[in-house]
Amino acid sequence: MDLRVPQNELNDRMQRLVRQMDKDCPGWQYAIVVSKNNLYYLTGTRQEGMLIITAGEDPVFWVRRSYERACNESYFPRIMPMISFRDAAAYHKIQQYKRVYVEAEIMPLAYLERLRKYFPFEEVRPMDLQLAKVRSVKSAYELQQMRRSGEIHQRVLEEQAPKLFREGMSEVELVGELYRLLLQEGHHGVTRFNMFDTELGLGQLGFGVASLYPTSFDGPGGNYGSPATPFMGSRDNRLRKGDLIFLDVACGYNGYHTDKTMTYMFDQPPGDTVIDIHKRCVEIQYRIAERLKPGTVLSQLYEEIMASLDEDFLAHFMGFGNRTVKFLGHGIGLTIDEWPVIARGFDEPIVENMVFAVEPKKGIPGVGMVGIENTFVVTPAGGECITGNHPGLLLVK
Repeated sequence: MDLRVPQNELNDRMQRLVRQMDKDCPGWQYAIVVSKNNLYYLTGTRQEGMLIITAGEDPVFWVRRSYERACNESYFPRIMPMISFRDAAAYHKIQQYKRVYVEAEIMPLAYLERLRKYFPFEEVRPMDLQLAKVRSVKSAYELQQMRRSGEIHQRVLEEQAPKLFREGMSEVELVGELYRLLLQEGHHGVTRFNMFDTELGLGQLGFGVASLYPTSFDGPGGNYGSPATPFMGSRDNRLRKGDLIFLDVACGYNGYHTDKTMTYMFDQPPGDTVIDIHKRCVEIQYRIAERLKPGTVLSQLYEEIMASLDEDFLAHFMGFGNRTVKFLGHGIGLTIDEWPVIARGFDEPIVENMVFAVEPKKGIPGVGMVGIENTFVVTPAGGECITGNHPGLLLVK
């Protein structure tokens, strides 16, 4: 099987980035891309190096390690070996350029200072938004990978995961067994984020009130873990009859992610009030999905949904206590947290083939987190769900 990104795909991505730079940054001349997510997007390989993009010239991917692998697995037309930045600087004769655009959210200061030893630019400007905009609209090739991820996601969380649950198992045991299942089905094995210094294993997993426990992760759910690894579940929290099981789990195929949350009632339902709250979260998901059409303004959609909710329901909505998040969903693709977001401040109309994870959730004291999350493609008819349509809160005996 050839897993390489097609050359016409790479050409189209670079052309769209150049057009976006021309539009947003008139007169730009020079950009450097170093993060592996963006390098993979633009070159088709995640090797260590830097991509130099010069206005009006062919871009060059300079690879420190591994040049051989980059050549073997990428159709990118100009890949060159690099021992140090000196090699690239001599080739590009960069002294004539005074301004450079970089991934300001990602590039460390130390890396930038090392670059400046060989590339004497005077001004540094960000290109994070331009990269995010280009990546936000998925091609047919990208959607194919994401649909495959969604199929795996649906099969594992809706059909196979409930067979794993047994009284007395720990959260960590469930993480291990669930991860094994996902890998067997084709999951690519990692969960990637744009957000600086963000780690997450399989996702957030909790039995009972563990899903309400505070974390540094910018999401509505929670989990225990440990001080050193606060994202893998607890070895001590064990499944009991009557527990709510909360699984907010990522999946991915060939680099591209989907996001999905399922909740389960273990052995017995938690009561009508909890079920009614969960159903309302599911209804909110459907309302948002119906509006995921080209031309919708996400900030307006967010305000309309939030304004429609009564004060009682807003308590612990999209989190727990004072730890509620200020969004209802997020873009997704090569990373879980892509641009744009269903939140205030995102005022540009969305376009066809953007993809969003929609996740209305609500914490319930003494019970845990209820709600749902699925991944949707923007179409003229509304959001197309690619991760399954199960409403969640599945009773497992």
